[in-house]
Amino acid sequence: MARIAVLRALAQRFSFALLLMTAVGVMMLGKVDTVVLDGLRTRFTDAVTPILDVLSRPAGTVADAVDWTQQLADLRRENARLRAENEALLRFEQAAYRLQAQNEALRALVNYTPATPHAVVTARVVGDNSGAFVRSLIINLGTENGIADGQAVMGARGLVGRVVQAGERSARLLLATDLNARIPVLVGPARHRAILGGENTDRPRLLYLRPESDVAVGDRVTTSGHGGMFPPDLPVGIVTAIDDGAALVEPFEDLSRLEYVRIMDFRPYVGSAALRSGIGHPR
Repeated sequence: MARIAVLRALAQRFSFALLLMTAVGVMMLGKVDTVVLDGLRTRFTDAVTPILDVLSRPAGTVADAVDWTQQLADLRRENARLRAENEALLRFEQAAYRLQAQNEALRALVNYTPATPHAVVTARVVGDNSGAFVRSLIINLGTENGIADGQAVMGARGLVGRVVQAGERSARLLLATDLNARIPVLVGPARHRAILGGENTDRPRLLYLRPESDVAVGDRVTTSGHGGMFPPDLPVGIVTAIDDGAALVEPFEDLSRLEYVRIMDFRPYVGSAALRSGIGHPR
């Protein structure tokens, strides 16, 4: 132990001088033989490089993780922006479809023009009261717009029914398929007289046909004008079946899918502007 202590004391005393001499020797060796020094430097670099590579990997991994996190945040922001744009486009698409459907419905309404002078106002269907015992609709116009009880209601292709209850800003329509609906009609090219009676089904029935009437499937049904309820020759429907001697009529209008209807006043002295403003109608 004493020897070790003596050696350690000598090493500590002469360590600085030893390091100084080593440095001076390396400098002199570099001046004398650069080839040997370069070789030593290369070997030292080769020995240290794997250690440096291992030490540098965590830093590279951290940098890659930071870049990936930034890219993920950018992708999330881009995804949110695209979602918002997609929702806006879907809203615009749905609005365009609604406008297109309304445009087509309104275009179809103006295709039919009855021969009898009339005033007309277009209304939107806002309620459907149809059920097992009633077939009626609610529209968004009333007496403030000239709507009155008894006025005819037309669709794009034919008769829908009539106004039975008019309020100030709404009105109820009785459909031709309602059990209480009775419409005088003419059937087929021979123009047989009959009454179209609703049965709360999709196809009303022809009532009071003469036994000798040669009504057949495919015959056209129009209003007769008798009784003063409707003017003559309004299109109603077509005979689609003969059931136990009674003819069933398919209306030209699909009464279950109405969106817009035309309320018609066939009094010649009432114009369309007057009908919209309510002139000439009792309040």
